[in-house]
Amino acid sequence: MFNAISHSRVFVNDQDEARDFYVDKLGLEVSADVDLEVMRWLTVRAPGSEHNILLERYDSSFRDEDSAEQIGQLMAKGDACMFILETDDCRGTFDELKTKGVEVIEEPTERFYGTDGAIRDPFGNHIRITQPKEITEMPTKATPDATAIIE
Repeated sequence: MFNAISHSRVFVNDQDEARDFYVDKLGLEVSADVDLEVMRWLTVRAPGSEHNILLERYDSSFRDEDSAEQIGQLMAKGDACMFILETDDCRGTFDELKTKGVEVIEEPTERFYGTDGAIRDPFGNHIRITQPKEITEMPTKATPDATAIIE
């Protein structure tokens, strides 16, 4: 039925600041930056990827004031959005991001699925960075290492 996910949404307070963070600090590329009159359509993606991330203002004209306030509260807690970026060198990527002033919320840690850590964007969004390793078999029951994925 479906053959791809083309776009995901991340809520932001300021699209110019978001563009600077996602492009200049994380190294993603702008795939679209268009004024649609009712909104600015700003998307980024990892170089070579077809999956776009829409950097959408949470208080856009598409939602009522109460909904926007609730999203803003979730953003402040870091619970509005989360996504995972893959890298070939997790520890090196974290070292580079730290020199750029990116907030690290979890240092890279070895897990059964690879090396994984987390950062936060300027708006509170949780971004995991993973260097996956080949997994020959997924755990069939919760183990301390497997439950760490959902914590």
